[in-house]
Amino acid sequence: MPHDGGTEIPTARFHSMEDGTMEDWAKIITCELPFQAQQADRLLDHLKLLDNEVGGFAVDRLTHSLQSATRAHQAGRDEEYVVCALFHDMGDILGSYNHADIAAAVLKPFVSERNHWMVEKHGIFQGYYFFHFLGLDRDMREKYRGHPNFEYTAEFCEKFDQNCFDPNFESMPLEAFRPMVRRVISRPRNSIYMKGE
Repeated sequence: MPHDGGTEIPTARFHSMEDGTMEDWAKIITCELPFQAQQADRLLDHLKLLDNEVGGFAVDRLTHSLQSATRAHQAGRDEEYVVCALFHDMGDILGSYNHADIAAAVLKPFVSERNHWMVEKHGIFQGYYFFHFLGLDRDMREKYRGHPNFEYTAEFCEKFDQNCFDPNFESMPLEAFRPMVRRVISRPRNSIYMKGE
């Protein structure tokens, strides 16, 4: 099948997976590997959709994400944590009612269980700072009290989330995070598509 100006791309012959062969799947994998290698860049492009989306805050959502990641980086957190900080709100565009779930699902193959839990639960933990203004229970996070990642997630929200709406804060540019994102996203560690040890 031609692609990109006539370059031939190998394609599987089956129209139904039950008819697939080893040869078909070898062709698919040949095409899939370069696509997977571009995952980090696609995520960064998606994050740019948060630019100029203010939603009533003092800064737009991209600026908030950059502040979060910059503060985490300046505090000496490791690259995986910084990448989690950068992408913790990436779900805002696709799912404003469950943005933390979306970000956690995207990051899950690449991050530790601890960091995944932090991203997944940060929406509830962040609620401590504003849920009461919406008529909600600001202590909703208390149902997780005693969980090994409770304090870890509470600290993320305190130091790298709730305070990241400052229009005068000088964040690192998005491009400064690209090498970190590429390193973290290039090392999947948890996926049904990977062979076990």
